[in-house]
Amino acid sequence: MIMLALAVGMSVASFAKDIRTVVLTTAPQMHCENCENRIKSNIRFEKGIKEIVTDLKSKTVTIKYDAEKTNVKNIIAGFAKINYKASVVETPTNDQPKK
Repeated sequence: MIMLALAVGMSVASFAKDIRTVVLTTAPQMHCENCENRIKSNIRFEKGIKEIVTDLKSKTVTIKYDAEKTNVKNIIAGFAKINYKASVVETPTNDQPKK
């Protein structure tokens, strides 16, 4: 029974994703719901994107992504495709690459 639990635990660990978060600001800045919808509807197609949260008040876009499939450079390139220049505001410390 213990061996079965260990085997299941090890197989689940091997499927663990490297999910990270980045907070970006854009130029031009988001100023309306249309801006939010444009970003969300286009960036969601970028490979590895898991979640997009926009905040008009702070004019930021928080993106959770699978680091095994994409990186911040690729996400910023995705913004360029829709004529936005994205800049990193914050990368939470718990989402830093493991060394």
